[in-house]
Amino acid sequence: MADILTPPWPLSWSIGLFLLAGTVTVLGSVRLVALGDTLADRTGWGEALFGAVFFGLATSLSGIVMTAVTAAGAQPQLGYGNAVGGIAAQTTAVAVADAFHRRANLEHAAASLSNLLFGALLIALLSLALLGSFAPGATVAGLHPVSYALVGCYLGGLHLIRRAGASPPWQAVATTETLPDVPHEHGDLDRRRAAWLWRRFALVGLLVAAGGWVIALAAESLLLVTGLSAGFVGASLMGAVNALPETVTAVAAVRRGAPTLAIAAVLGGNSLDALNLVIGDIAYRGGSIYHAAGTQELFVTATALFMTAALLGGLLVRQACGWGRLGFEGIVLLGTYAVMTAVLVT
Repeated sequence: MADILTPPWPLSWSIGLFLLAGTVTVLGSVRLVALGDTLADRTGWGEALFGAVFFGLATSLSGIVMTAVTAAGAQPQLGYGNAVGGIAAQTTAVAVADAFHRRANLEHAAASLSNLLFGALLIALLSLALLGSFAPGATVAGLHPVSYALVGCYLGGLHLIRRAGASPPWQAVATTETLPDVPHEHGDLDRRRAAWLWRRFALVGLLVAAGGWVIALAAESLLLVTGLSAGFVGASLMGAVNALPETVTAVAAVRRGAPTLAIAAVLGGNSLDALNLVIGDIAYRGGSIYHAAGTQELFVTATALFMTAALLGGLLVRQACGWGRLGFEGIVLLGTYAVMTAVLVT
């Protein structure tokens, strides 16, 4: 039995399990959209903060498990690549969701101080990750100091964002295309008790996490059987599947008329994916995961940093309409991700 659960597996098994687990994460994420949108209104937290924290956590569970399993299995480059590759792919999901927003550029309609601040927080987290790779490799209690800094930066950022939301010193100018975050009807879910909604939200999140465990093992098997580079498997293949929950969540949220939730789910999920590096640092016993990252992993980190800056610029500029119904940032995101993937393949 242990041999069956331990890769490498035959190539057909690896591909089949990879695709099956990816499908499970997608279907689970669709259900999370409806539950999360209802809970955002029921708790009064609003789509931006609820989406970034709880949605981000639930949709990042698969990525957390992927990074932990691969790092513990002596594949730190896979774990690191999954975390930062997922951020790049999930940021591209904003452009995908924008294509489903019929009226105007998604970033224009989803103007939110919380989303802007989460974008700034993500830039800080990715910068810390890069600094960790160039800093001395000393550890404290088995972890690199940057891991502690990442956790402190994330918690401090959440505190500041929550305070800013309570009495915002800055507000986006409302236009005819701005869709405000206001409570709306959710069908049968409005008749459910809050406890039932929370339980269902947690159960679906665990299902998504289980999918992440299978994906991690299948990715290790693909690496061993095919001889593909860890950078490509981790950042492109695992990263793309890691991004599926946020992509589906963003598209579904747009179709439900919750654009603020769509952006928040991506930025919140990305911020938690940056913390995946801390999980990987804990699981990896061969030293610092930041120093195990190779050239390809650092390249993907820098790419994700650039893409986040482009998205933040789009949220600030709020272009109402651009090329092909996408804002300038959507074109930049799609083009950058395509170039990154091409570089990793070569």
